[in-house]
Amino acid sequence: MLTIRTIEYGSCDYHDMVELRDKILRRPLGLTFSPEYLQQEITDVLIGGFEETKIVGCCILSPVDEQTVQLRQMAVDNTLQKTGAGSRILAFAEEQARAGGFSELMMHARREAVPFYVKNGYEVRGEEFTEVNIPHYEMFKRL
Repeated sequence: MLTIRTIEYGSCDYHDMVELRDKILRRPLGLTFSPEYLQQEITDVLIGGFEETKIVGCCILSPVDEQTVQLRQMAVDNTLQKTGAGSRILAFAEEQARAGGFSELMMHARREAVPFYVKNGYEVRGEEFTEVNIPHYEMFKRL
């Protein structure tokens, strides 16, 4: 059963989250995390999806301004993709954003992830752009 909760920066769960993100999002692109990059997450809302004690999905909420929060680093273990786990984690993130007083959630979505976000009520804003050497779209949802 999937349990979703926030994670404390620097905790064991956080380190497991970084490993999952590295496995799903970074290594396939030949990228790594720098200590400086990870340090920026200290004030973000860190969200993890767990099966028992094992992290199987995650995302990060980073405030952009008083109204907008950015969803970043959404990752779901390959074995759970297309099972609804990602949608459940995303719904939890939206609840956290609303509770934080935000009225819009936005993201830079990889092109292949756009259908997932559209299915969850997000819209594309603007043209395709390149980030970390792959195509992305800015997407958003009013909360």
